[in-house]
Amino acid sequence: MMAAPTHQREMDMTDPVLTFIENGVGRIRLNRPRAIHALTPEMCVAIIDALLGWAKDDSVVAVMIDHLPAPDGDPKLSRGFCAGGDIALIANSAKTDCVEAERFFSIEYRMNHLLFVYDKPIVAFMDGIVMGGGVGLSLPARYRVATERTTFAMPETGIGLFPDVGGGWYLPRLPGRTGAWLATTGARIDGADCIAVGIATHYMPSEALDAVKARILTDPFDLTLVLDAASIQPPPSKLQAARADIDRLFASDKAEEIVAALEADSGEWARKQASILRTKSPQTIKVALRQLVEGAAKPSFADNMAMEYALGGRMVRTHDFQEGVRAVIVDKTNDPQWDPAAPEDVSEELIDSIFAPLPQGEEWTPLER
Repeated sequence: MMAAPTHQREMDMTDPVLTFIENGVGRIRLNRPRAIHALTPEMCVAIIDALLGWAKDDSVVAVMIDHLPAPDGDPKLSRGFCAGGDIALIANSAKTDCVEAERFFSIEYRMNHLLFVYDKPIVAFMDGIVMGGGVGLSLPARYRVATERTTFAMPETGIGLFPDVGGGWYLPRLPGRTGAWLATTGARIDGADCIAVGIATHYMPSEALDAVKARILTDPFDLTLVLDAASIQPPPSKLQAARADIDRLFASDKAEEIVAALEADSGEWARKQASILRTKSPQTIKVALRQLVEGAAKPSFADNMAMEYALGGRMVRTHDFQEGVRAVIVDKTNDPQWDPAAPEDVSEELIDSIFAPLPQGEEWTPLER
């Protein structure tokens, strides 16, 4: 294992992720602005290697995860923290033997788990788009900072995947039925919403971030005090205002019952949610709802990730994943033809087969530390 560089001048600034130590802080800086810092297997390996090295380095007090500003401040390249994972790699692999896709899942989930169990405090600055892989990178952190630019979502049902990277653990543990709503609709929420439901621990204006990071680097032992002092009251949460509707209309763990409740409601919000659900993969909606039920019952985060690894290998082999990637990401026609086309056509036997345990020797396991 190679040691992480300790000085920024030693690094190749074209690397997709920079890992280095600065004044007692292990720094993980995402650096793929043209891809909104989407994760690749190589980025996950670099993050794992750095974390393992810092865990044994007494000079490292805390870890900070953020993204580098876009070159020349280009607003088109300044949209987010991390928009997900390398979907193209996964989709191309799934068309053949799926080996690279499963390798990616294995590595990424080991990174997610390592972050979750890490002994030293981690702060993730969730400034901008935080979706998919970005959720898996930030939610395990002890401190999670949202801003007015934060856009958080788990949009996987729109491409026939499922809210992985720990979604089965985090989402059912959110207040009420918030997790079921986020998982099925892929709804986008803002920084104030993230604070309201506990996804974020701190809220501050984006213009304050550089100064906050500088203060942390001055004295990382005061990490909590610095974050608390910089936090401000967020604006009113739109999600919180919709909580009664979310809890009532998404109360069931069955897709058909959620759809029926939405269609029976005369409110504008319910009509909008019903319209959104009709664009999502019925198969994936059912998988996501089952995933949240199963994940809520798992005794550990590692058990949840083992479940999600099995799901990942099966879901990327489905028609809906390939069709979703084609329609939403490749052709951008946004007209996926789901099969089965309706929730009532997705059998329980099909869902059971997707959730079946992997054969012995093929299961996911966390890193040995």
